[in-house]
Amino acid sequence: MAGKFELYNDAQGKFRFRLKAGNGEIIAVGEAYESKASAINGIESIKKNAPEAAVVDQTA
Repeated sequence: MAGKFELYNDAQGKFRFRLKAGNGEIIAVGEAYESKASAINGIESIKKNAPEAAVVDQTA
C-alpha cells in the first residue's frame, strides 16, 4: 500500500495533516491551520517540494 496524507481536526478544532507510510506508521505531521484550504495547501507544497528537498544535517 502506498503512503497517504490524512487531513483531520485536532482537539482545538484546527486543521492538521499527517503523512503515513504504507505500513501505517506516521512519518510526518503538519502544523495547525485555521482553514481546511490552508492545510490542503500545506500538503500540496510538500508533494511539490519534497522530491527535491536537500537533507541538512544540523546534529553536533
